[in-house]
Order: sequence, then C-alpha cells, then structure tokens
Amino acid sequence: MQRDVDRIRATVAEMSALVERALQDAVAAFLARDRQRATAVILRDRHVDEKEQELNRLCLEFLVRQQPVGSPLRMAYAAIRISLELERTGDYAESIARQTLRISGEPVDVPRERYQEIADLTIAMLRDSIKAFEIEDPTLARRTIEVEDTVDQLKEDLSRDLGARYRDSRLSFESLDPLMQVNRRLERASDQARNICHEVIYMCTGTSTRHQGAETARVLFVDEHHGSLSQMAEAIGDSLGREGFVFSSAGLDPQRLPAETMEFMRQKGV
Repeated sequence: MQRDVDRIRATVAEMSALVERALQDAVAAFLARDRQRATAVILRDRHVDEKEQELNRLCLEFLVRQQPVGSPLRMAYAAIRISLELERTGDYAESIARQTLRISGEPVDVPRERYQEIADLTIAMLRDSIKAFEIEDPTLARRTIEVEDTVDQLKEDLSRDLGARYRDSRLSFESLDPLMQVNRRLERASDQARNICHEVIYMCTGTSTRHQGAETARVLFVDEHHGSLSQMAEAIGDSLGREGFVFSSAGLDPQRLPAETMEFMRQKGV
C-alpha cells in the first residue's frame, strides 16, 4: 500500500511540475510576445492531459486493489480531484498562450509589472498547494487559500486599468479582449490552487471546507456569435459593481464586436 501511495504522490508532483512550467512559459511568452514560446506551451498541453490520465489510472487501481479506508482513501480521492484542478490550470496556460498569438503583432502597451505580480502570486499558490499535499500540511493549505483574496483584488484593479486605457483610446478592442482574457485566466488558475488546498485539508482532517463561504456566483452569458448580446450583458453586469458576482461571456461561433455596439455602450457609460 505504501508503495502505491508513494507512486500516486510522485505522479501528482510530476503533473504539477508540468503545469507550473506551462504557466511560467505562457506568462513569459505573453510579456515578451514570443510566438515560438507560446506555440510550445500549446503543443505541450497534451503532456498534461496524458499525466492526468496516468494519475487517475493509478488512483483507480489503488482503490480496487487495496480497498483503502480512512486516510489512504481520502488521499486517493484528493489525488483524483487534484488531477482535475491541475488539468484545468494547464488549460488556462494554453489559453494564455493562444491570447499571446492574438496580440503578438499588435502595438500594445502591456502593463507588464501588474501581470507579473498576479502571475507570481498564482504560481506560488500552485506550488504551495502541491507542497501541502506532499507533506500533508493543512496549515500551509489554509495560508495559501488566504492569498487568493489578494489575487482577486489585483485582477479587479488590472481590469479597471485596462478599461480606462480602452476608454482613453490607448487600447483597441482587438487588444483589450486578449489582455482581459489573460487577466481572467491567471485569476482562475489561482482559484484552482485554492481548490487543491481545500482537497488537502479534507485529506488531512476529514473535514470538507470547499464550500464554506462560497458566496460568489459565476454567471456566463452565451449567444451565437459573441458579437453583441453576450458581451453587452457581461459589460452591464460588471458595471453594476455587485459583490459576490463574476460575469463572463462566450459565443458558439465567435465574431468581432461591431463598432456600433461599442459606440452604443460608450454612450451608456459602459
């Protein structure tokens, strides 16, 4: 049993290392507008997916062969949940790389220090969450969770700054959208690190803390083209300034936002 447990822990560490590297490279590519490095991040994402499948297989084999109870059972359950969080974080790194390709040829003044600050905190959260899993330290997990509030505030501050740059015509919409997407992806990656910490606390104590204080409601507006309605709804939602709500938008067949829509929203003060 101990040999199986050690193998699962080692695989979690390997998957985490892949995801951490993907985030670091994606952010570096974004800040340097390095198309080659961004493309490498996109291509390497399959390795994260393969490691997730390997980890899930090891956990399922462990459950069937050992039929564990108590702490070993919670460890296997936590490892399965952590693999999902890490896979999503890898997807966010890939998305950041894809946004880099969108702006690589645009003359964009990126607030590099602010993105780097968010990225540094997010990557540190990911690293500490996995360390807490490896050494079974619920105290470290709780301390790591507390960092997320700082990341959320930095993300909101950066969003307001980007919006002000757009309104002052220092950013085109074609540049604003990918910059906002990168900001959101980094914040979502910190959410995944927080979720890993909740799994660690459950693994160590048997007490679930995942949904304690979960007052935030995430609202996604979807339309066919992501051309007007969904983005208008997201912008109006954000402009309300309601605490406890996070708005986003998407489209089944995304197209460029019409200039008429942007002018209409500008007249409305949004």
